[in-house]
Formats: sequence, C-alpha cells, structure tokens
Amino acid sequence: MIVMKFGGSSVANAERIRHVGGIVAERLSQKPAVVLSAMGDTTDYLLEAADRALTAGEVSMEKITVPHLEAAAALRLDAADEREITALLEELESLLRGIALIRELTGRTRDYLVSFGERLSVRIAAAWFRAAGMNARAFDAWETGFVSDSNYTRAELDRESWSRVKKILTPLLEAEILPVITGFIAKDGKGNITTLGRGGSDRSATIIGAAMNAEEVQVWKDVDGILTADPRLVPEARVVEEVTYEEAAELAYYGSQVLHPRAMQPCRKTNTPVLVKNSYNPAAPGTRIVPVLEKPGLPVRALTTRKNVTLIDIVSTHMVGQSGFLESVFSCFARNSISVDMVATSEVSISLTLDSAHDLGTLEEDLGRIANVDIKTGKAIVTIIGDVRRSSKILKEAFGACAAMDVQVEMISQGASKVNISFIVDDTHADGVVRKLHEIYFGQE
Repeated sequence: MIVMKFGGSSVANAERIRHVGGIVAERLSQKPAVVLSAMGDTTDYLLEAADRALTAGEVSMEKITVPHLEAAAALRLDAADEREITALLEELESLLRGIALIRELTGRTRDYLVSFGERLSVRIAAAWFRAAGMNARAFDAWETGFVSDSNYTRAELDRESWSRVKKILTPLLEAEILPVITGFIAKDGKGNITTLGRGGSDRSATIIGAAMNAEEVQVWKDVDGILTADPRLVPEARVVEEVTYEEAAELAYYGSQVLHPRAMQPCRKTNTPVLVKNSYNPAAPGTRIVPVLEKPGLPVRALTTRKNVTLIDIVSTHMVGQSGFLESVFSCFARNSISVDMVATSEVSISLTLDSAHDLGTLEEDLGRIANVDIKTGKAIVTIIGDVRRSSKILKEAFGACAAMDVQVEMISQGASKVNISFIVDDTHADGVVRKLHEIYFGQE
C-alpha cells in the first residue's frame, strides 16, 4: 500500500479536488490511504474568526463557509453529504459564539476550533471521490487509531497509536475501501481534540506509512520537489532527485519549507521512502527521500539560507581549562527558554546563533555575569547540504566566492550529521552568496 498526503493548496477548491481525485484514481491498484490538510487558507481563517470572537465578541464565518459551500455545490454532492458539511459548519458557529460569549480561548478550545478545517476537507473530498466511482470513506484521525497526550497545539501520539492504525486500516484496505483521513489532528485519552503541531499533517501521513509498512509515503505539494535552492533567489534551481533523511531534515531546519523535520521521524524509524510530488505537475518525478543514496551525486546537494538571525559571541579568559563553563553558558539559555541553532567554540570563546524574535535583555544580563558578551543582529545563515567527506573542496570554493565578493564570513559550523556546513554572513549579502554558490556548484553537471 501507499500513503498519499495532499496539502491545503492541493485541495483549495472544487477544481483542485477534482484534480486530486484523478491523481488518486490512477493509483488505486496500489491500495492508497489518503491524508488531507484543510482546504486552502482555512486554518488561518479559523484562527482569524476566533480572534475576532475573542476580542470583539463577533462571529464572522464568511471566509470559511463560502469556500466550502461553493466547493460542495460545484462538486454536486448529494443531499446527505451536504447535510454533513452543514452540520459541521453549524457546530463551528456554536463554538465561535461560545468564545465570543465568555471571551476565552484555551489551548484545548483552539485545537477543537482548527480541527474543523481538516474535518470539512475530508468529507467534501471523500464525497467527490465516491461520485467519481471510488469506494471512499471519510475518517477523522482518531477513528483510525490516533490517540495523543493532552499537550494541546503540539500533541504527541501514544505508543499504541501505530498498532491501532495498522489494526484498523488493514481490513479497510483489504476490502478495497479508500480511506480519506484528516491530517494534523487526534484525540487525547479523555476524548478532547488535539493538534500535532508544526508539520502535523505531513506527520500524520508518515505515521500511517510507517505503521502500515507502506511501499512509500507520497507528499503532494505545490512544488516539484526539493530544489537545489530557493527558486525565488535562484530561478535556475533544479529538482534534487534523491536525498537522505538527514539531508532533508537539515534543509528543512535551515530554511527549506518542503518538509518539517518532525514529519520525517516516523519514516526514518522504519526506512520507509518519502516521495515529494507536485499536485499541479504530476508528471514531474519529484524528490525521493531515502535512508541511503543509491548512487553518489554531486558534492553539494542543495543550498539554503535563513535570515534575521542573531549572532552572539561569548568570550572569557576564565574558560581555559575550566570544566563547567559550557554548562553555565547553556544554563543561561535554558533559564530564558531560548533555543540555540548553530554553535562554534574555541579555547576561550563560544559563538552561537538564534532566532532574532527573542527578547535578549535578561539573557545578556545573565551571560554578562560569567563572560563578555557581544550581540550582533541582522545576520543570515547560509547552509550547504552535501557530502561533507568532500568538505575541503566545498569550503575552498565557498570561501573563495565570499572573498571575491568581499563578503566577511563571521562564523562557521559543521553539523554533527556530517551533511551540513553552515556559515554566517550579513543579511544583505546572503542572497548574493547563495546565487554565486549555486552557479559554482550546479552551473555544470
């Protein structure tokens, strides 16, 4: 069997749902399980409606009701399916009225609220699939075994979810039923709806794929796959045919938006391949994410950059020969609930980066008690993903390009994963550096 996950843009309206139906129909012989996100920007509209109910005491659902009812009408769903859609919209309206009345939005209520996006999309899509001749049934994720903890907005599934998923889905697929399942959501042990956090819909698909020992998990998005660089920066960027789980995770962490690292964890455990495809261009081969590359490729697989980074230099002559200094430094970050991205150390200094969104006043004061601190904003991380066993050649070309462009490299770090070399430059130089490096590494096959 295979798992086919479609993102919000892939099911944004009736036309897109028809198109997805055609893609699924071509693969029925592979016994697919389909996982869907909410239609288009529905999740954003749900949160916007909640904010309006919370702050202004008003219930406004037009941005949610209109697209779903228009899609149902355009797809000519039968009366029973339309009633199911209407019932969900009425339930949503009641929830928003409750938020407007008590002026409170807890994590549990927020998860309940955003779940309507996926619950609506699977019912509309499954109804259309049936109209198109497929034996499709809509399922909320908890009906297929997804049980989580109660950590609302970022819940984790319990260990038994995998075995429950396999037990529930296996007979459905054997009966040639096409399950259409909500991504992103689950229920806790008390029956409250939860959400799985960032990358949650993709993670739903990879959990099903891993639990079912699927042939592969297909993640259908609006891009041709993982590219050698951001096409907005490098128009000539090309699709990478194959990457490892580690390479894909590093790309995602340092700027690529194709797959969140959390989403790949289930398939990494079972070595289940993940295929990133474009629902707008199904003929494109996409990018295959695998445990180990089948054949060696170019030294560099892809480039990415992340801007608005803060660089912190921590210097102390007391560091020489002193145990516990690193512990003291990182305890400061822990107390301030600030996570660190890149780290580089010398005998008397530590340099590290973090997201610029943090308030650093208290952190700077804490660090100042044990070392001299220099905080620099407006920086960018440029990341090279590739074969670090060939790092001498990679770095020679990268730093040669920076020198030729008169760009100062302020920090360098080679990731423990051995597929990542990252360095820091000014924000204003990052785009030019990526374009130049892409020309160097990918200008010729």
